[in-house]
Amino acid sequence: MKRTFLLFITIIFLSLSLHGQDYKTSLGLRAGLPYGLTVKHFLNKTDALEGILASSWGGFVITGLYENEHWTGQYPGLNWFWGFGGHVGFWDAGRNPFVKDTYNGSAIFGADGILGLEYTFDDIPLNLSLDLLPTLNIIGDFGLGINGALSIRYVF
Repeated sequence: MKRTFLLFITIIFLSLSLHGQDYKTSLGLRAGLPYGLTVKHFLNKTDALEGILASSWGGFVITGLYENEHWTGQYPGLNWFWGFGGHVGFWDAGRNPFVKDTYNGSAIFGADGILGLEYTFDDIPLNLSLDLLPTLNIIGDFGLGINGALSIRYVF
């Protein structure tokens, strides 16, 4: 009974990892909050690292994320993903619309999560990603925010 159960669990995990992404690295633009450049590189079929160089509210933020990606089970090329990471950067004084006159601009450091859908085209080297990016600023402008964006990446 134990062997049958272990074999069943192993088959399930192997089948999940067989339906990962169809590319190794992608580079493109992120349109939303924060907006900027994004690069995503897969370590294996399901695990990836994503870097975002972004600008928002008159500042600059660098975000690094670990992501885990899985096939939706419906359409080839359509995957969902989740992940976590952190960000570091700065915002200019008076440019953050969520903080009134008390914000003077500062360096920021915080934690991030990510949840999204990604579609990779079969015929052209293009990838589209739609995500939610909750952030928690720990140092600097302390606070919680939920950002999101559409990313368009070239796949190679």
